[in-house]
Order: sequence, then C-alpha cells, then structure tokens
Amino acid sequence: MKTFYIETFGCQMNAHDSEKVVGTLMAQGYTQVETPDEAELVFYNTCSIRDKAEQKVFSRLQQFKKDGKGKKFAVLGCVAQQEGERIFEKAPHVSLVCGSASYTKLPDLLVQLETGNKRVTGLSLDTDQTFDTPLTRRDNPYRAYITIIEGCDKSCAYCVVPMTRGPERSRTSVSVMKEAGDLARAGYTEIQLLGQNVNSYRDPSAAGWDFAKLLDEAGRVPGIRRVRFTTSHPRDFVKEIIDAIGENPALCNHVHLPVQSGSSKVLDAMQRQYTRDEYMRRIEWMKSARRPIAISTDIIVGFPGETEADFEQTLALLDEVGYDSIFSFKYSQRPNTPALRLDGHVPEEEKTRRLMILQEKQRAIQIKQNAVYVAQVEECLVEGFNQATGQWIGRTSQNKTLNFLRRGGDDDLRGRYVEARVTRAGPNSLAGECVN
Repeated sequence: MKTFYIETFGCQMNAHDSEKVVGTLMAQGYTQVETPDEAELVFYNTCSIRDKAEQKVFSRLQQFKKDGKGKKFAVLGCVAQQEGERIFEKAPHVSLVCGSASYTKLPDLLVQLETGNKRVTGLSLDTDQTFDTPLTRRDNPYRAYITIIEGCDKSCAYCVVPMTRGPERSRTSVSVMKEAGDLARAGYTEIQLLGQNVNSYRDPSAAGWDFAKLLDEAGRVPGIRRVRFTTSHPRDFVKEIIDAIGENPALCNHVHLPVQSGSSKVLDAMQRQYTRDEYMRRIEWMKSARRPIAISTDIIVGFPGETEADFEQTLALLDEVGYDSIFSFKYSQRPNTPALRLDGHVPEEEKTRRLMILQEKQRAIQIKQNAVYVAQVEECLVEGFNQATGQWIGRTSQNKTLNFLRRGGDDDLRGRYVEARVTRAGPNSLAGECVN
C-alpha cells in the first residue's frame, strides 16, 4: 500500500490546492495517513508570502534529515516555485519539487519517483494549463472551494505571487458554473470562489462575464445557500459587486478587502495602484449597501519608508472603517521583489511594536463591533460541536463564529442551518442559544 501525508501552509488557495493534490494521489492508488511517521511519501504544500511561513517548511524538513530513512519528501506550492532546484541543495533528502501550476502533471511526476528518480521537478508556469479540479478530494462536507482565477498581474512591491503563481488567467464561466452545480448536487450548500485577486476575474469565453455577474449567477445555483469569495483587490472592486450582494440573499454579507496601509504615500511605495481615498470610496459603497456588510482586511506594518505619521494614518483608518476583523503582519523581505531596493527599512523591534499597537486597537474595535449583535437572531451553518463546552459551533453569513447552546434534542446539527439568538459577544466570536 502506497501511503502519503500532506501538511499545508498558507491561505485558502493553498488549502484548496492540497485538496486537488490529495484527489490526484488517491486516484493514483495512494492512501492518506494522519502522521508523517506513517507515510512513505511526505508532502509539504508551501506558502512564501512571508519569510516565517517559508522557515517553517525548512524546519519541518530538517526534522527528518537524519531519521527519515525510507521516506520520500516533496515540496509543493509557492516555495517550490520560488526556490526551484535550490531546495535540493538546502534539503538533499527532498525528492520532488513541484509548483502549483504543475499539479496536473503530478501523475507523471509520481511515476518518475516510483521508478527510482532521485530528483523530480515540476516547475513550469505554463499558463495554458487548465486548473479545473476533477480529482479534488473535498475536506469539508458542507463548504467547498472553487478556484475561478489563478495568478496575479498587480506586481505589489512586497509580493512574490506573480513569480510563484504566474500571470492572471481565468476559467470559463461555463466551467465554474458546472462545478458549482456538481457541488450542489453532491450536497454542498456553501461555496467559496477563490483567486489571488478573485474580483479580477474575466470570462475568457464568448459569454464575457465579469466577476459581479459570475458571483450573482453562482448565488442562483439550485441548492447553494451561501456564496463567499476571497481575496479581492481594491483596484478591481466595482460597485456592481455590492449591488449583487444587496440583491441576492445567497451572497454572504461579508467582504474581505485588503488595504495594507492607511497611508497613500506607503500605498504608492507598495505599488498598490490606489490611494486611501479611492479605497474609502469602496468602503462607502459597503456602508450604504441594502443590508449590513461585515468588512475584514489585511494590513502590513513596517513597510520600508513607513514613518510614525504613516502608521498613525493606518490606526486612524481602523477607526474610520470599523473593521470586523483584520489579518495583520510585519513586513517581510521576499526574494526578487522591488521592496528590497527601497530605503528606510524599519527595524524589527519597531515593526513588532507597531504590530502590537495595531492589534490591541483592533481588538477594542472588534469588541464594540460584535456587541451590536447581542439580542439579534442570526442564521448559522453548523460546523461542529465542542464537547468541552456543550456548544454547537456555527458560522454566520457575516463570517462570524457563533457558539450556541441547544436545549433538548440529541440530533446532529452539523451541516444544517439553524437560527440562534446572540446573548454574549467577545472580540473574536459570539455566543448564544438556538431558537429553532
């Protein structure tokens, strides 16, 4: 029996890539195991957005440097594409290096491994390759990812994605809608449309749908009750997206719109292609939507040249927008990016200080934002049960975790939609009681 173990680092795109890899491996006769110790073939699906994520991968590989005899190791994803065959030098016990654009070639690469090749690579950024997912093994029985666009054309000064994922290329609307319909018929009720810049989607077929049209149509697939999407780029974020959310109740009222900085000067240095005012115009569209929209974002602190005044503008932006949540990071130097050539690199201790201030401020904002939900009834998709607390774990349309109690009944609620009244609110989640 051929066995494999896979560990995933990074975002939803990587998580979905791992689902594709697992499906491909199982179709080739491999069996997935729970620990690397049990596996003959160990995969690490990697992220190179930040240096820390990259270091984790090589740390994992180092653990098996001496006691990994009999195993084969594979590095997949962005670090694989970024480092290429240099990985064999850093970790000589690695046998396979494969970028995300080459996953359709995995069966051939596996054959090369099985026939005794010591170093096998799949590093082509062939943009003609399809990324439809016929062999995907879905990890979640209720929610499924659909990749609609791969790659990035934006060339932000700090980012390696254009180098590791290649240029933007979109699937046809027919292909996306077929996958959504197949998922609905398989019992999935929530789908999430994915792309490095998901709203940059442009239908390459004669239908010519833009992202707003695709989003709206996905929300009209029979059996699909919720549609999410991530990640959006402000430059391609148009008002029609908000109009679609307002008109189509299946579209979740949550938008993740990365800002990265509240300073137009820093945004320009980052090559983000919008100003603070242009970003705020999109926030105004959300604030005036037909129904309340929860807003989340990404923020980088300590970008080269960021002054204390620039950082203060980012803090002020938190107050102005009132984000429901943020993902915040210290600027991390990445290879072959324009930011490396900039002056004014911020000391690590100062980046740490700014990050702590930012996160503390956002925590206070989230306490205030979540308090608004107390006494409201929210629909939840139930994702699990916490044995320790006796609470069901649900997720609202606004992408908030709602842990709730249910009085009476011993049936399994997982995968069902229930209504719960919010009784308490904290900075990161809500608590309540089931009302149906």
